[in-house]
Amino acid sequence: MMKHIFLFIVSMLLFAACNSKKAEEVSVSEQPAKVEKPLKINNPIIKDKFTADAAAIVSNDKVYLYAGHDEAPNDFDFYKMNEWLVYSSSDMVNWEEHPVPLKTSDFSWASGDAWAAQVIERNGKFYWYVTVSHATIEGKAIGVAVADSPIGPFKDALGKAIITNDMTTHTDISWDDIDPSVIIDDDGQAYLFWGNTVCHYAKLKENMIELDGPIETIELPNFTEAPWIHKRGEWYYLSYAYQFPEKIAYVMSKSIHGPWEFKGILNEVAGNSNTNHQAIIEFKGQPYFFYHNGSIQPNGGSFRRSVCIDKLHYNEDGTMQRIVMTSEGIQ
Repeated sequence: MMKHIFLFIVSMLLFAACNSKKAEEVSVSEQPAKVEKPLKINNPIIKDKFTADAAAIVSNDKVYLYAGHDEAPNDFDFYKMNEWLVYSSSDMVNWEEHPVPLKTSDFSWASGDAWAAQVIERNGKFYWYVTVSHATIEGKAIGVAVADSPIGPFKDALGKAIITNDMTTHTDISWDDIDPSVIIDDDGQAYLFWGNTVCHYAKLKENMIELDGPIETIELPNFTEAPWIHKRGEWYYLSYAYQFPEKIAYVMSKSIHGPWEFKGILNEVAGNSNTNHQAIIEFKGQPYFFYHNGSIQPNGGSFRRSVCIDKLHYNEDGTMQRIVMTSEGIQ
């Protein structure tokens, strides 16, 4: 009798356990499946107008982005650029546009073409080195504007160009004096880099608006344009547009005067834009790489470009890892 009672109890327990498991399976199956929230598409970072030739600085816990404004109509296959734009961000994701800080018409000696430019801060003032066409000296030239704030307004600091086409005679082209990049070294000495087909550099006086010595040249493999000079730790990095359509390559040195060692490609051809112009900064401990592509459609392209940002990573030996261009950008 006891044996039958024991078998009955075991059977009932097994029956209850099976039913409980089935109920649990049904309950789980009835739960809606979790769907991961899609990543936001943050590249390009400016979507309401075309922007190009990014430059950026960090000042007072904010990043300030400076860009040329591509205004070429859809049927116009060349650059039409009359002004530069400025944006700021505290998180690299949300960008605030500020009033137009500088136009080519702010330089009385210039005739137009708001090409690549870069801003640097010194002694509480912000110096903006810009590429324009000169009104009376044939070819491109580099001017300097100054402001008390990173968002301007900026004004011509010199009243004339700091670099004109007749100051460099290494090529017979009229656009070899473009794309300025500037750095202030650890000893306080400032340097200006620039060029197309030939990379030039020269010392700047402490006032930041005059050269302080001869113009030197640097031999770089397949140098096209867009030099960007920066330093991290003991290494100087000179990145630049390489070949055409343009990729970004870079060299490294432990002296700003070289010798420079070629390290290879950093960024591939960016979308459907023939040009590629970079900026490299570090913000809150994370390095970032700015570039442009032609990804805003239906009209984006080589003359209607858009600024993008992706993370940059360094190896233990100081070399930079190749940029992974993403649609998600910075999240």
